[in-house]
Amino acid sequence: MAGQFDPGAIAAAQRQVWDVAALVHAVGDALETRFAACAVKGEISGFTRAASGHCYFSLKDAEGRPALVRCAMFRRAAGLLDFAPADGQTVVVRGRVAIYELRGELQFVVEAMQRGGAGALYEQFLLLKARLEAEGLFSAARKRPLPAFPRRVGVVTSLGAAALHDVASAFARRAPHVELVVYPSLVQGADAPPALAAAIEQANRRAEVELLIVCRGGGSLEDLWAFNDERVVRAIVASRLPIVCGVGHETDITLADFAADLRAPTPTAAAEIAAPSRSDCLGALQAAFATLRQRVQRALDDRRQRLDRAALRIARPADALQRERQRLATLQHRLALAARHSAAARAQHERQVAMRLRRAVAVLRSLHQQRLAAHAARLDALDPRRVLARGYAWLSDANGVALTTTAQLGPGQRIGATLADGRISADVVEVTPDRG
Repeated sequence: MAGQFDPGAIAAAQRQVWDVAALVHAVGDALETRFAACAVKGEISGFTRAASGHCYFSLKDAEGRPALVRCAMFRRAAGLLDFAPADGQTVVVRGRVAIYELRGELQFVVEAMQRGGAGALYEQFLLLKARLEAEGLFSAARKRPLPAFPRRVGVVTSLGAAALHDVASAFARRAPHVELVVYPSLVQGADAPPALAAAIEQANRRAEVELLIVCRGGGSLEDLWAFNDERVVRAIVASRLPIVCGVGHETDITLADFAADLRAPTPTAAAEIAAPSRSDCLGALQAAFATLRQRVQRALDDRRQRLDRAALRIARPADALQRERQRLATLQHRLALAARHSAAARAQHERQVAMRLRRAVAVLRSLHQQRLAAHAARLDALDPRRVLARGYAWLSDANGVALTTTAQLGPGQRIGATLADGRISADVVEVTPDRG
């Protein structure tokens, strides 16, 4: 029966003396025979990738028990990985147990590796989130506002992704005036994080868009893991362009969502957030145009009324001057007619004409005197001294500037007052504004 030895075999073994190399080789053969193909679950520690492409690391017990096994993964097997192994990841490795004969150390030769499950990934997600959040990368204070009316929008995603079709369809339907610029990138697998970061950096370097959309469709936690990579998060934070992140479905949350300036539940929603719809913009423009037209029309009507009133004020003195000109023209005409009379007629009617002229001059003198008297009376009524004679005073400050409101005065201020018969100087004792 396996595992049982007879006393004779034990005695023979005790009499045999092993060379070190033979013993290590024999133990290696026994281990490879017993553990030719097995799977081990553990946490990666001390992961390194040599220049040759071979990978070396240790697996710690996933439950925290004090146990460790050294592992080697040769270049052929490492090239088949669909993710980037890192310290702290829980993985399941498949391969065989062997002895590294140069050191006589136990090692596990890994032929295949896969992630240890969503639970381990989610734990890694929480740890990385806590660390980046402590650095302030998710702070609301560093979020950038989105442009209200972008004309060119960049999209970082895979050329073959359904998300690109969804985003393009949304823009074509809602905002066909917005130009899309696609920055292609892998969105899944070990090479996706550096590709996403490079696409974001390229968009910033080219500076040809006003806004970036980073997106992909839904999937499992493993499928979306590239958007939880620290390199992608830091590229989003370092971007000078505002970024809208639309990864997965509404229930999917990635670290890229926390780092982005705005998170959209889906790629389509990201397109709707990035730019307002053309119909909404046209409606707002039409409303603004109607309001502007009404205001311009009211302003023009007001200017026309002010112009009409000014024209009326200007026309009244002109009418009076025109009447005087007509009267002078009439007199000149009459004088011209009289000059054309013959000398005999002038001698015969000299007295009569002289009398008529004297009466006309007297009438004109009287008329002008009446007008002068009327003007003098009007000027006298407007004379400031007449206003002062009724008990009013004209106040001014030390510079002679007229004082019309209590806001110009303060206690202790020197003022002057002009009265009907002289001028006085005074100091202000108290200022009491009219509260009514």
